[in-house]
Amino acid sequence: MTDTLLNVITNARLKLLLKSDIITREAHNQFTTIDLVFSSEKIQFMTRKCEIWIDLHQRLNHLSIITELCLQTISVQFSTWWLWKKMNTEALSAYLQIHLPLKRSLDDKTMMNDRVCKIIRVLQKIIEKFTLLTKSSNWARDFWNQSCFEVVMKSRWLRIIWKTQDTLEAWNEYLKHNDHKNKIIQQTKCAHFRTQMHELSKALKSIWCFAKWARIESQLSKKLSQFSSLKWSDIDHMTTMFEEKIEILREKFFLSSSQANVSDIAESFISLTVSFNSRITEDEVKQTIRWVKADKASNASDILNRVLQASLAELISVLTSLFNACVTHKYHLKQFKKTQTIVLCKSKKSDYIDSKMYRLIALLNIMSKALKSIMIKRLSNIVEIHCMLSNAQMRVRRKRFVISTLNLLVDQVHTVWSCEIKYVIFMLSLDVVEAFN
Repeated sequence: MTDTLLNVITNARLKLLLKSDIITREAHNQFTTIDLVFSSEKIQFMTRKCEIWIDLHQRLNHLSIITELCLQTISVQFSTWWLWKKMNTEALSAYLQIHLPLKRSLDDKTMMNDRVCKIIRVLQKIIEKFTLLTKSSNWARDFWNQSCFEVVMKSRWLRIIWKTQDTLEAWNEYLKHNDHKNKIIQQTKCAHFRTQMHELSKALKSIWCFAKWARIESQLSKKLSQFSSLKWSDIDHMTTMFEEKIEILREKFFLSSSQANVSDIAESFISLTVSFNSRITEDEVKQTIRWVKADKASNASDILNRVLQASLAELISVLTSLFNACVTHKYHLKQFKKTQTIVLCKSKKSDYIDSKMYRLIALLNIMSKALKSIMIKRLSNIVEIHCMLSNAQMRVRRKRFVISTLNLLVDQVHTVWSCEIKYVIFMLSLDVVEAFN
């Protein structure tokens, strides 16, 4: 371990910040220097002080070390999110009845784009107005309750008393209550864990998720949330700059578009005339919006399907007219073309240096999802009714599952096997006839 430490210090060119004669451990009337602080050359010039902190007592033989750096700091932006389940749906409906645009017909593409922009602005405004906002905390704990808070505050108060009075009685009182504090927190944490286990044992689906976590991830250390270094190719060096990582992923996933070569495909023409009603009904829109999960991820507009479901009575006629205008004018709106693409790493990979270890998820506008679902359902019905696909086509078809594919494969194997047996029997019979002759 010592050789490894020396190699790391030498290779990284680290410098010792603590002075060589500083004592970092006092025990049994012995004074030694055990704890050390190293830094790179850049941080060494930013160091204001690095010394023993006598005022901080941690009931240990090791003395605390304080290191102060002169750095340019920025304020931390806590992540915030909406409490969708506490949304005021009654006030939302009343607001939409007053502020929705919307009685004029949509005659051209400009009016259609303006209409959808107005709908998005109104929905974003009601989200801000009638939905509560919360933010994360670095000190949040699931098990924390009022008793934990009280014992911690009392422990801090006894510590202040001991610092000001500096008596043996105050010190003993502080130590006694500090042990009591640790015991209360440990009991609360244990009780919370047992309650979670009891709830998991009741839910059939949750117990399997917990078993998977216990088998795979429970023994692993918690990884830091950071993006791994990437390589342009196997020859190039790794890059740690965020802008360069973005360029690598952009070249990987967003290739330059090129026209497909169809010169080797023979010209064909299908003489099939299909007649259907192209007008979208309110029942189709209502059924599609209710079918999608309430909290499905949306794009940058931050409008979830829960908002559409809560305001469906007011929005149903507006969305139906908008979707019919898109079908009539054969035009896909600009807002529907905007997507938010997120990069996710593939699970259970040994190394994430290669860009192939990542995949993309495109988040679409929630209204465009509804229109897309309606058109896909209509086209699927037309294809199935007029038998435009082969019976061997299994992917992306309703009522076609893995079992259907396996049954078809088994039937084909049996058919081929029976034909082979019949052929062998026929050839044997010919041989027998020739032998008798």
